[in-house]
Amino acid sequence: MAFSMAWAEVRAGAGDERDQALARLAGFRRQLYRCLGKRADALLELADAVLCKQGRVQMLAELSLEPVHQRGHGALYDALNCGSIQIARLRWALAAVPLPGWDDGRIRLAVDVSNWLRPDAVTSPGRSFCHCYGRGKNSAQMIPGWPYSFIGALEPGRTSWVRLLDAVRLTPDDDLAAVTAAQVREVIGRIIAAGHWHDGDPDILVIFDAGYEPARLAWLLADLPVQVLGRLGTNRVLRQAPPPRRPGQMGAPVRHGRELKLSDDTICPGPDVHTTTQTSRYGPADARAWHRMHPKLKARGAWEGHQGKLPVIEGTLIKLTVDHLPHDRDPKPVWLWTSRPDADPGEVDRCWQAFLRRFDIEHTFRFLKQALGWTRPKLRDPAAADRWTWLILACHAQLWLARPLAADLRLPWQQPAPRGRLTPARVRRGFRAIHHTLPVLTAAPKPGKPGPGRPPGSTNRRPATRHDVGKTTTNKKNTSKTKKTAPSPTG
Repeated sequence: MAFSMAWAEVRAGAGDERDQALARLAGFRRQLYRCLGKRADALLELADAVLCKQGRVQMLAELSLEPVHQRGHGALYDALNCGSIQIARLRWALAAVPLPGWDDGRIRLAVDVSNWLRPDAVTSPGRSFCHCYGRGKNSAQMIPGWPYSFIGALEPGRTSWVRLLDAVRLTPDDDLAAVTAAQVREVIGRIIAAGHWHDGDPDILVIFDAGYEPARLAWLLADLPVQVLGRLGTNRVLRQAPPPRRPGQMGAPVRHGRELKLSDDTICPGPDVHTTTQTSRYGPADARAWHRMHPKLKARGAWEGHQGKLPVIEGTLIKLTVDHLPHDRDPKPVWLWTSRPDADPGEVDRCWQAFLRRFDIEHTFRFLKQALGWTRPKLRDPAAADRWTWLILACHAQLWLARPLAADLRLPWQQPAPRGRLTPARVRRGFRAIHHTLPVLTAAPKPGKPGPGRPPGSTNRRPATRHDVGKTTTNKKNTSKTKKTAPSPTG
């Protein structure tokens, strides 16, 4: 009921476009305030300080110096460590915000993981080894931290905006595919309940980058109106559909056809679909597609213990080749797999173009970390990190709603931005003026004084517990000394 009434006042209001945008922003802020439990006033003022600060957020204590933050720095840290946020209710509030509109009416969601690195936080539990790319070739590292799985709605055109809808912190013992499928399922349910998708609309396109198993995700989400699109590594091996069974042929039916190695595309059979599109950024884009391609699954890992025969999950394999990249004159081909088994030429072009739009979420991650200071606080408790993460998502949603209201306060060396094309950083630069026009929701702070703290010269008699990094459970089947073999790229 609270979700359905979230925007009742906005829909009932009248006025021009600016008044409606201001009413939407004020309505979301009221919903956000209702989602805050203990230390609600301090948490909301902390979010306002992040939005109104002129410059990058480098540390939490400096946010208490902002005029919109009426409490001291002690209340700021106390709100993160001891406050509470109704995350389930906040998820519904984010789902109620309008989604970006596309010409074909299809919703496109991007799923990716961003890491909050904490290499020196030995007293913080729940840390995993996060894969991080280095500056040089083959310089990737595994650094301890908290990985977060984000889901955002993409918008058309070249932009740095992504409507963030959900975030889940991954624990060391989580199965990435299972957790991601459950997260996508909940987001799709909220999108349908919010009225953004109706029966008869095109399936929602969910886009994954390399590192996910798109075939398994398509299997786990088969009962939803979802089309899965994922990137494959060049070490993968897929199988074609089996040839038709000849009349009178004896024996069990063949389930897998010809093998196709992505690393050796010279022996690839002729494609079922071949399209060429002229782009302004990459030159001619050549897309070749093969229908009914599937991985040959093995009864191990995630499929161990599967009841019955292992499924044959068919889809369309797409090979995208462009003429050039902005900083690379010899680009490598990109292999994509979509859960639509017989994609036509229009669907093939729609898939690879949507995958290129997926990189907009990388700009959003950089904005959250560099401008809003998402990974700046040195928090020990993972629950406090979750509260700060959801405050950052609420701040980003407010910037999204403030796009029609913000003035273009550009720096002297910046070019003017067209109407409606302001970047998140420029919208944030003008949010302080918008904040003065919004209703005040927090109460006046009560007078107080800091506590005595630890007496000078005394030692800490309750040292914090040290926690290991990585998985906390062991597999009993692998305790015996057996010869380890490399996993098969066929799945």
